[in-house]
Amino acid sequence: MRWTSVSSAADGHGNEDHVAVFERDEVTDIVVLDGASSVAQQDYIDSENGDVAWFVRRFGAAFGRALTGSGSQEQVVRAALDEVRAEFHARTDGVAVPVYAWPIAAMTWIRIMPGRGASELILYCLGDCKTLLLRPDGGVQDLDPYVNPQEAVVQDAVAALAREGVQDPAARRERLLPMLRRRREEQNTALQPPGLCLEPAGPFAARRHALRAEPGSMLLAMTDGFYRLSDTYALYTDAGLARACARDGLETLLAELRAHERSGGAGTGLAVKQADDASAVAWRC
Repeated sequence: MRWTSVSSAADGHGNEDHVAVFERDEVTDIVVLDGASSVAQQDYIDSENGDVAWFVRRFGAAFGRALTGSGSQEQVVRAALDEVRAEFHARTDGVAVPVYAWPIAAMTWIRIMPGRGASELILYCLGDCKTLLLRPDGGVQDLDPYVNPQEAVVQDAVAALAREGVQDPAARRERLLPMLRRRREEQNTALQPPGLCLEPAGPFAARRHALRAEPGSMLLAMTDGFYRLSDTYALYTDAGLARACARDGLETLLAELRAHERSGGAGTGLAVKQADDASAVAWRC
């Protein structure tokens, strides 16, 4: 098998990440979805796993069906969303669902096609999933070097609460909820949505990249929960993380992530959540 994947929920709720790989003819499509944790007081679709988990899985399935047709990347994404949105409205008919409760997600879609002497990669990125390419010479390239500007806003707010002495995660989230809800409404109604949302008001603000990967390369795509190994906890550099995944496997790195969090090594930090769902997929050229 040319690819492997892992996906793990943080303790306390259903997994709001989803990874899917679609192989047809000689083309491989990888989609990594990281649902944004709900800021509503209740779930309207799935009381067992949560609306966000429902959204990413329904979109993943609809996305696979949309791939069988023709169309641009934007058209494929919108065709999948049309299907999911229709089911969402059918299941909430007559219920006033506030806009901040509409589920959203970060998404990275990687299309891999055979080329002469190398694989052709086309990326379509919304939100803050991370994709690294480990080349045969050991070099590592960040294929979508994006920094979510909202993270700095949230960290400043968390730091301000910490100065007030608010350290309890539940109390901190309660204080942040009005700000988080306003942000979720903005994301769901933006004229150029920065993330995957139910009813986009205009074209997505997707970042697109195209490049070639030589035989012997490894592609590593992950949600920000898995990327905490590098970005938040600084256990690895980006290059070190990619090399460790290639050497030891994704399951080993996921176990290391959870062990670090259980040991208290994550600390209080400046994140709203002290642990996050974590998912990754590795594909070898």
